[in-house]
Amino acid sequence: MEDSRRAPYARPVPPDLIAPAAYASRRRKRYRYRLRRLTPVGVAVVLAGLAGAWVGAHQSAQPVAAAAARSAALVAAQKTPARRVAPERLLSGGALLEHSFAPQLLGAAEILVDANTGRVLWERNAHQRREVASTTKIMTALLALRKLKPHDIVTVDRSVPRVPLVREGLRAGEQVEAWKLFYSLLLFSGNDDALALAIAAGGDKWTFVGEMNAEAQRLGLRDTHFVSPSGVVDVNNYSSAWDLAALSRVAMRNARFRQIVRTHVKHVLWSAPTFAKIYINNNRLVGTYPGANGVKTGYTHKSGPCLVASATRGTVSLIAVVLDSNDMYADAKRLLDFGFASLST
Repeated sequence: MEDSRRAPYARPVPPDLIAPAAYASRRRKRYRYRLRRLTPVGVAVVLAGLAGAWVGAHQSAQPVAAAAARSAALVAAQKTPARRVAPERLLSGGALLEHSFAPQLLGAAEILVDANTGRVLWERNAHQRREVASTTKIMTALLALRKLKPHDIVTVDRSVPRVPLVREGLRAGEQVEAWKLFYSLLLFSGNDDALALAIAAGGDKWTFVGEMNAEAQRLGLRDTHFVSPSGVVDVNNYSSAWDLAALSRVAMRNARFRQIVRTHVKHVLWSAPTFAKIYINNNRLVGTYPGANGVKTGYTHKSGPCLVASATRGTVSLIAVVLDSNDMYADAKRLLDFGFASLST
């Protein structure tokens, strides 16, 4: 007979669908086993990470700090403007010597300077910008003398013989020692000499002209601008009596420049077919006015006659500049006479 205690409609459950306690116990054992196996590995990974972090922190701390310091210093240097060296004060104004020239000087602008100290003794329209013609060559000579030694060979560029107006007759391709060109530049005032020296010293004309203007700026010549090494072009080529006196103070510090501009006559041997040349100083004060030792003449139709004159007597040295004067030599003599009389007493 069937068991009367079985619940109505109850069906037998297959043994494999029942989760007996023994089965659950086996799963927990496997989990604990795996956990015991993986725990050392995890601990090792964590310890390795901590050790790497500690070593990295101690090794990189100093380089990072040094890099930060360098970066901060660089930023500070960029923010701090470079200190500019003030240009030398070549001329000093102030109280002028009281004097009235009678009759009045004929120039449009004049200045008289103590060459030893740079003190301006007397001036009229000294900062007036004017065309200055071949007195431009004072700057040309100053820069070229710094770059070219006396016996350096200058090969005359093919553009040199085509320069306008006054030329000594240099031939394209001709090779000439630099010292000969300097004498012609400052005594005869050859425009071809100016261009030949500019190309030799600067590489090309316009590079050299740029150097002329840069030097004018460095010297504090605020009334000066050049467009050629000769001054043959008047447009935008200008200076002032003040600036020419200041520039001449600098140029006269160069022994080679002084030697040339105080020369009255220079005989120069030349290659065939020329064989020889004679340069006579255009500055008529040299050889006629007592103590005259420079500096340079100039003339174009627009500039009028210009003269930068220098003279020394005893311990007194003077520079006089006369621009656009119908009698520049008489004006320069009167300025120099006044200066010597004033400083010798």
